[in-house]
Amino acid sequence: MSIADAPKTPPGSAPGSPGTGITRRQVWGLFWLVLAALFIWLVFADWPDWVKNILLSKKAFLSACLNGLTLAGLYFLVASGFTLVFGLMRNVNLAHGSLYLLGAYIGYEIADRTGYWLLGVLGAFLILSVVGLLMQVVVFRRLEGDDLRQTLVTIGISIIAADLMLAVWTGGTYQILIPDWLAGAIKLPIVTAVRSNGSIVLLSYPFFRLVVLALAIVIGIGLWLMLNKTRVGMMIRAGVDDREMLSASGTNVHLIFAVVFAIGAGLAGLAGVIGGSALSVAPGEDVRYLLASLVVVIVGGMGSITGAAIGALIIGLAEQIGLVYFPTYGVVLTFVIMVVTLAIRPQGIMGKSQ
Repeated sequence: MSIADAPKTPPGSAPGSPGTGITRRQVWGLFWLVLAALFIWLVFADWPDWVKNILLSKKAFLSACLNGLTLAGLYFLVASGFTLVFGLMRNVNLAHGSLYLLGAYIGYEIADRTGYWLLGVLGAFLILSVVGLLMQVVVFRRLEGDDLRQTLVTIGISIIAADLMLAVWTGGTYQILIPDWLAGAIKLPIVTAVRSNGSIVLLSYPFFRLVVLALAIVIGIGLWLMLNKTRVGMMIRAGVDDREMLSASGTNVHLIFAVVFAIGAGLAGLAGVIGGSALSVAPGEDVRYLLASLVVVIVGGMGSITGAAIGALIIGLAEQIGLVYFPTYGVVLTFVIMVVTLAIRPQGIMGKSQ
C-alpha cells in the first residue's frame, strides 16, 4: 500500500481523537471494567472446579484479598504522613519508620498502664506530633533544600532511635491489646462454600481489621479535603511551589510547614498503635514500614494522597496474594511493581511531571 492509499485523519480531527478510533483512555477504561467484573464474579459466584484447581480455594483467595485490603489500609496510614513530608514538602525524612515504631511503643505503654486502648492511640498521635514538630524546627528548618544532608542526618536519627528503643523496650515482641468491642470476627455476606445439604458457608473475618480499613478511608478523605478544599491546603501547596511568593504575601511559611510535619509524624505514631494492635510491635518494624512507605509513595506518585491510596492498595494486595500463591517469590513482587511503574511512568501513577 502506498502512502497515498494510507488512511487519513479526518479534517479538523487531531490524531488519537474520538473520530479516529478507540483512544488509549478508552482501552484502559475497558481493561479496568473487565478486571472489576472478573473480580466481582470471583467474589460472589460459585466457583467451577477448574477455578478451584487454579486458585486453591475460594476462602483462601478471599482471605488473601481482604488481608491485602486491610494491610493496604495500614500502609496508607503510615504512607499518608510520609507523603505529606517527603512527597509534598520534599523533606527527606528517613526516620519516618522510627516514628512509627516509637508511636507503637508509646501507645503500648499508655494502653497497658491505663487500660484504655483509645487513650494509647490519642497519646501516640499527640506525642509523635510534638516529636515531629521538634524535628522540623531543629533539623529540617536548618537543612532546607539540602537533600543529601537531610538524608544523612535522618539516617543517623533512625539508628540512634532504634538503639534507644532497643535499650528501653528490649528486643521482645509486644502485642497491644484491643478493647472487647473491637475483638472477634463477623460474618460477611460472601459465600465461600455450599454444603451437600444446601446450606451456605459465609466468610468470617476479624472485625478490627475492617476497622483499620475504614479508619484509613476516613483519614484519606480528610487529608484530601484538607489539601484540596481548604485555605490551609491551598497555602501548603502554594508554599511548596513558590515559598518566597507565599512568604511575601504575609503568610508564616515556617509555621505551616511545621504543622504539616507534625501531622505527618502524628499519623506515623497513630499507625504504629494500629499496626501494633493488628500485628505486633518488635525491633525491625521501623525499617519495614519505612521501606513500605517509600514504595507506596514512589508507585502512587509524589505528593498525592490519592496516589498514596492507590499505591498502598497495589502493594498490600500484591504482598498478601503473593504470600498465598507464590510465597517463594512474593517478597520480590513489591519491587517488581515499583520497577515496572518507574519504567512506564517515572512520576508515579498519580504524580505530576516536573
